Amino acid sequence: MSPLVIALIIVIYFAGLVLISYLTTRKVDSQSFFNGNRKSPWYIIAIGMIGTSISGVTFISVPGYVMTSQFSYLQMVLGFLCGYFFIANVLLPLYYRLNLTSIYTYLEGRFGFWSYKTGASFFLISRLLGSSVRLFLVSMVLQTLVFNALGVPFWVTVIGTIGLIWLYTFKGGIKTIIWTDLIQTIAMLSALVLSLFLIKDSFNYSFHDLVSTVANSKYARIWFFDDPYAKTYFWKQFLGGFFTTIVMTGLDQDMMQKNLACKNIKDAQKNMYSYGFLFLPINLLFLALGALLGIYAVKNGIAIPGNTDKLFPMLATGGYFNASLGVIFIIGIIAAAYASADSALAALTTSFTIDIMGANRFEASRMKRIRTITHIGMSVATIIVILAFKSINSEAVITAIYTIAGYTYGPLLGLYAFGLFTKRCVRDRWVPYIAVASPIICYILSVNSARWFNGYEFGFELLILNGAVVFVGLLAASIGMGSLKRAKA
Repeated sequence: MSPLVIALIIVIYFAGLVLISYLTTRKVDSQSFFNGNRKSPWYIIAIGMIGTSISGVTFISVPGYVMTSQFSYLQMVLGFLCGYFFIANVLLPLYYRLNLTSIYTYLEGRFGFWSYKTGASFFLISRLLGSSVRLFLVSMVLQTLVFNALGVPFWVTVIGTIGLIWLYTFKGGIKTIIWTDLIQTIAMLSALVLSLFLIKDSFNYSFHDLVSTVANSKYARIWFFDDPYAKTYFWKQFLGGFFTTIVMTGLDQDMMQKNLACKNIKDAQKNMYSYGFLFLPINLLFLALGALLGIYAVKNGIAIPGNTDKLFPMLATGGYFNASLGVIFIIGIIAAAYASADSALAALTTSFTIDIMGANRFEASRMKRIRTITHIGMSVATIIVILAFKSINSEAVITAIYTIAGYTYGPLLGLYAFGLFTKRCVRDRWVPYIAVASPIICYILSVNSARWFNGYEFGFELLILNGAVVFVGLLAASIGMGSLKRAKA
């Protein structure tokens, strides 16, 4: 496919997003940026959250993941579903009862100033790294398909990508993102379904043949109960999925900011239920796509890349299928990537503005000035992290994201679990040290687990261990029973 054609697709796509931004930001204020004035329809948010969750990583890495781990990812998705029910019935009622804009202000009321700043800081690190990794993947694909041929350096691609996101989010924030994410989710899901049909046609299969081929392939194994030491073991993945959803959705300002834009708690819960139920069949389609790509490669003697993230881009744009698949792939990956990245940028701006700078205490004009500077600063930070990740990455991005989450979201899991399920207070000034020590301890255990624990290797359950270490640390630093008064240092 011609790089100029792909570049034209990108230009048209972003022109549409800028138009949506203009239409949704003619009457905005600071609260519109942060929570959309809590007037957003729940069903619009539910559809848009699918795009935010799935991202370009799912679009590329989940089909590639099938090559090495079969359909074991569905075990994790089942854990996701249970996690969404926990969020709807435990965390959302708490956030609405306290009328929160940033969910981390809960920690200040429960524990104190240092706990609040610690929780917000770990979110900022987590989301900055996670969203940067996602954008890194998409930027690499676009660089390979388009900008190398045009002589554009990778760093220019990254700056241009972030600049375009900043352009359509800087004014309207979450109010704009709710609608752009709706459009991008529809585009991404349409691209997924059309990709499956085009690949089906290349095999000359009926729909029944398609289902039968995938179900009977070597990739279709879902359940893994036989080896507790393996990373694909059911309980590791199920529990990892459950707790990953709690922290990466329920304790994540990015995802909760959309839920808090609903009119009331009932609408927010309907949003979460709908979004959760849709997540299972959508991921099943991505896994089926991966199986078909693997079957096609084997049947035609095509070598599967060592980095399986490259399989879908290679086949979609390399002339192996109808040329329209390449166009659909480009639209799908751009839609999936930017539905995730734009909301992440707004959430990072919200958290830093309110949680770190405390700008919600200031008059509107000063608050807007701080928010604008922060929005630019977060854009620059994302660019720096993407360029840094390019120099060190060597593994599938889906694994990298969950590995990062295991270390950076673990302290948030421990903090909220201790706050929700105990009535003990803590020595507030000790909390930052506990939160920093826990990932270090978990890293040491992870690196040495095979040698120390008879071949056991940590997978996604590292997040649970990290949260448990923080919980135990907070318990050791607690100073009383039955009181919710903040502890004095």
